[in-house]
Amino acid sequence: MIVYHGSPQLVSVPLYGEGKAWNDYGLGFYCTQDLELAKEWACPEERDGFANQYRFDTEGLSCLDLGGKDHHILNWLAILLENRVFDITYPIVKQGRQYILEHFLPAYKDYDYIIGYRADDSYFSFAKAFLSNTISLEQLNSAMRLGKLGTQVVLRSQRAFDSICKEKTYIAPASVYYARRMARDRKAREDYFDILAQAPPTEGVHLIDIMKENWTNDDKRLQSVIS
Repeated sequence: MIVYHGSPQLVSVPLYGEGKAWNDYGLGFYCTQDLELAKEWACPEERDGFANQYRFDTEGLSCLDLGGKDHHILNWLAILLENRVFDITYPIVKQGRQYILEHFLPAYKDYDYIIGYRADDSYFSFAKAFLSNTISLEQLNSAMRLGKLGTQVVLRSQRAFDSICKEKTYIAPASVYYARRMARDRKAREDYFDILAQAPPTEGVHLIDIMKENWTNDDKRLQSVIS
């Protein structure tokens, strides 16, 4: 597998155990299979960045694919809730977070690498809106496909880090890719508000409904809503 890591800095050799523990999937090396997307990720500010290309040998490695048929949006949200910092003000939000963690958190730490959504500013705001019962499960599921913000490949284990080798580096000019990054995020937000306008807030399944009705990870009601 060819993967790319976009960053304002050059990363020739990713080191296991380094980085930020509060990223989407915890401590790991975050990549994408899309070079153009990596170049956007390399330009969070208006200065040039780098997209490093790596060959990732996945043979013999275990993979958690959150976009596969065996997983769903609440599995992704549970992992996000365990790793990212949320501003939890109200008791119902705290209770909702705990319910999702108890019922929908997969054993993601057992895998060598993960493939899943990337929770940048737009996706993170969608997750917080669902947690506060502002949007429904159907709206959250639709919102995650907006703006084509992309999926990421996250190396988590020492074995995964031992299986990656850098091949080349691309310059990401901020004059091009910072603007593209902002446009992609802006489009996701615009489409998100369109979804809110199209469905009354009382329609659909909200987190409080899931809690009241005691939905579980393999609940048939869940599959019917997000299929």
